[in-house]
Amino acid sequence: MRWLEISVRVPTELADNIAEILSRYAPHGIAYDYGPIEADEADWERPRRPPPVLTVRAYLPMVGDWETARQRIEEGFWHLRQILPFPPPQFRELDETSWEEAWKAHYDVLRVGPFVIKPSWRTARLEPGDVLIELDPGMAFGTGTHPTTRMCLQALAEWLRPGDRILDLGTGSGILAIAAARRGAGRVWALDIDPVAVQVARENVERNGVADRVEVIQGSLEEARALGERFDGIVANIVAPVIGRFCEQGIAHLLRPGGWIVVSGFFQGEQEGTVRQALEAAGLTVARRWAEESWAALGARREMEARYAP
Repeated sequence: MRWLEISVRVPTELADNIAEILSRYAPHGIAYDYGPIEADEADWERPRRPPPVLTVRAYLPMVGDWETARQRIEEGFWHLRQILPFPPPQFRELDETSWEEAWKAHYDVLRVGPFVIKPSWRTARLEPGDVLIELDPGMAFGTGTHPTTRMCLQALAEWLRPGDRILDLGTGSGILAIAAARRGAGRVWALDIDPVAVQVARENVERNGVADRVEVIQGSLEEARALGERFDGIVANIVAPVIGRFCEQGIAHLLRPGGWIVVSGFFQGEQEGTVRQALEAAGLTVARRWAEESWAALGARREMEARYAP
C-alpha cells in the first residue's frame, strides 16, 4: 500500500481545527509535532508553553477514492485560511516501509506526571518512582502526545488507587489501560471497536508485561456491560457525542457506589458544557476538571444512585 503524508505548519490556535479536518479522511491518527522537548519542559508539574506554530501530520491510505479525500482536505484548509492565514499543506507519497519509518520519527520519550511513555524504538532514562510505559502506537490512537491523553494520564495518577478495577473505553493503543495496570490497578478491561486498535493494544499489553491484569476486548459499552462487573474507575477518551450517549445508556451503573469516571476528547466551552450536563443527568457528580490548550477533561463520581437504567 502507498500512503499520502499530509503535513501543515499552522498557528497553535488552529491545530485542533486542522486535526479535525484531517481525521475525517485520514483515520489512522494525527501527529502533533511540537518540536524538541527540553528536559525541563517534559514535566506535567511544569507544562511546556505551547509554541506559537506547530506541524500537524496525518497519513491517508492511497486506496479507493483517496484523490477526492485529498481535494476535500484542501478545500477545508482553504476555508480555514480565510480566518487565519497559514502555508499550504505539504504532500508526500510514501510506500509501506517509508510510511512506517516516517510516523515513527515524530514520537519521542514523554513524561506525564509519574509516567514515562517511551516508543518501543527509543531509549529513556528513568528516575526513582517513574512508571515506564513502552508503546508502539501503530495505527491506533494514543501516544501520550495529544492533550486529551496527557490529561487522562494525569487523572489516573491522581485518582487511581492500588487494587482498583478499571474499565478503559476506546483504548486505542492501550496506553491508559497499561498506565492503570503499571500504577497498581488490580484488573483492567480495555475495549475498542476498531480491530486494528485491539491488535495494537494487545501487543502493547504484552510488551509491558501486564497481560495478567489487562484484558483487551473488541467492543464498546454493550460488551462492557456483558462483563457483569462493577468498576472502581472508568476512563473514556473518546468524543463528546459518544460520551453523552454512554451517559444516556447507563454507564454510571457500571460504577460501584463511590466509583469514578474520567472523560476527555472534547473542547473547552460548549462541548465541555454538554458533557458536564450529561454526566450530571446520569447521577454523577463532577468533582475535577483538567484543561490543556483548547481541550478539557472531567472527573466525576457516583455518589448517589444513577438515574438511568442500563
